[in-house]
Amino acid sequence: MFFETPSQKVFKVFNYIFLTLLAFITFYPFWYVLIASFNLGSDFTKGGVYFWPRAFTLENYEFAFRDNRIYRSLGITIFKTVTQVVTSLFFTALLAYALSVKSMPGRIGITFFYYFTTLFGGGMIPYYILLRDLGLTKSIWLYIIPAIYGFFNMVLLRTAFAGIPSELREAASIDGAGDFRILFTIYFPCALPTVATLALFIGVGAWNDWFTGAYYQSNKDLYPAATVLQQLLNEATSQLAEAAGSGDNTTNMSAEQESATKTTYTSQSIRMAFVMILTMPIIVIYPFLQKYYVKGVMVGSVKG
Repeated sequence: MFFETPSQKVFKVFNYIFLTLLAFITFYPFWYVLIASFNLGSDFTKGGVYFWPRAFTLENYEFAFRDNRIYRSLGITIFKTVTQVVTSLFFTALLAYALSVKSMPGRIGITFFYYFTTLFGGGMIPYYILLRDLGLTKSIWLYIIPAIYGFFNMVLLRTAFAGIPSELREAASIDGAGDFRILFTIYFPCALPTVATLALFIGVGAWNDWFTGAYYQSNKDLYPAATVLQQLLNEATSQLAEAAGSGDNTTNMSAEQESATKTTYTSQSIRMAFVMILTMPIIVIYPFLQKYYVKGVMVGSVKG
């Protein structure tokens, strides 16, 4: 039986306290945004709301979903996220598998070529011109085609594939299996932690991407949720500012403006609701991939 010394007991207590405080510091910002999104904006501005809503309301979320654009944009975001994960993993796996085979001629030179292209960028304007000439600035494929390949993802997956014993590939080849079958029946299952990690990377990046829609997408009907929510937030902020500025002039105030001045939400409370709308799907999915995350990064970065 193992007996702890007094110093070990003191260290354990200190360790538990430290980890508890660290967990609280890490989790509290998210909790603060959550309670703020469920609290009346006018009440939240008074301060003193720290651990639970003082004046519970769903008004902030009602405002966020009042505009029909949010439903269409959420559908676009879901489509582009799922499609981007599938296509990017598929084509990245093809390239990573080929470059992981040590007998492939020119493997080092091809790898260096892909790495060299990551050192330079043409800038926003040339990139936009390229997308426009390809006909992507008014297409939903703007979110899919440019994101098919990522050098970091390829290196991570290639390194994971390189750690798989070559005897498995040779044995499968002798049994008549082709490269596609070897890749998706042997390499993919063996590198599942790395694949799941890359799926998380790609999915989170696609879900949170507002920049592409705001600067490169010309069709407003194809804006993703992050871009639309940002626009709605800017509109709400300007409306509240106009209503507040006209609050003193009650004689010329329209019915709409009078209603706006009496509203209980604020730009800050709406911002909190928008943050939760974009964050919650990732939070729901992440626990299912968490067990692969650390293992996938370590396997993909150490082996080789």
